[in-house]
Amino acid sequence: MLDVSPSCPPPDPQPRKPRFALPSSSCDSHFHVFGPHAVFPFAANRPFTPHDAPKEALLRLHEVLGFERGVFVQSTCHGSDHAVMLDLLAATSGRYRGVALLTPATTPEEVKRLDAAGVCGVRLHFVSHLGPYPARDDVRAVMRLVEPYGWHIEVHVYGKDLLANLDFIAAIKARVVIDHIGRVDAREGPDGPAFVALRRLVDSGNVWVKLSGTDRVSQQEPPFRDAVALARILAEQAPERILWGTDWPHPNVRRMPNDGELVDLIPQIAVNETTRRRMLVDNPAEFFGFD
Repeated sequence: MLDVSPSCPPPDPQPRKPRFALPSSSCDSHFHVFGPHAVFPFAANRPFTPHDAPKEALLRLHEVLGFERGVFVQSTCHGSDHAVMLDLLAATSGRYRGVALLTPATTPEEVKRLDAAGVCGVRLHFVSHLGPYPARDDVRAVMRLVEPYGWHIEVHVYGKDLLANLDFIAAIKARVVIDHIGRVDAREGPDGPAFVALRRLVDSGNVWVKLSGTDRVSQQEPPFRDAVALARILAEQAPERILWGTDWPHPNVRRMPNDGELVDLIPQIAVNETTRRRMLVDNPAEFFGFD
């Protein structure tokens, strides 16, 4: 029998209602849904085992926080079985989109099915705790699969590996989004080589960045001032290419954040109302194809 004992903590069960009121049609551009494993089994070769975090809990959280739209990012704990994602997309009447995990063995018919359901991107992992880095030929095969549908390429990478893959990422023809501020080390500050490289990518005009995961990037306790300062630099640099997400239910974090407190950091990241609206409403509508 498959062991489903969790290897990482659950999300904070009491998310605080944020003081910051989100604008109408705000989008949580990065979250996951896990299970319930009795209905949507976890992958046998998964790199971690989460607590169940079903769509009902996610939708309750969004109601508390004030999000009306969202983007489900497929997790390695479900692998390339997208049943849990398709279940959420079917239940939310076009208000949510999906980002898939594909392999070169994924069929064109499966990509067509996912696209019709509301999937609009594919995620690539370059983080060691989630498994070996994908071979370049495999990545190119996956990008060819999704090219006919105009999907974006989502890159999950640690700062040091951003440097190692910089030329490869810069050469991608499709639109690219970098997760979680490139997972740079906030201790290096704004002059750190990975953050400088990330800013150069964003300046290319084809690369967007999620100003999510400040709790992951920070080496400080809340309110994560070191990471918030980096996110603010990117928000001021390219307000037309920034997105924000909760990263709920926060798998594999060193300390579990409260999602209401994360939302209350938004005005410190995007300090004026126009930039906040771009990050939360206008940019997601354009990038993910909301009506």
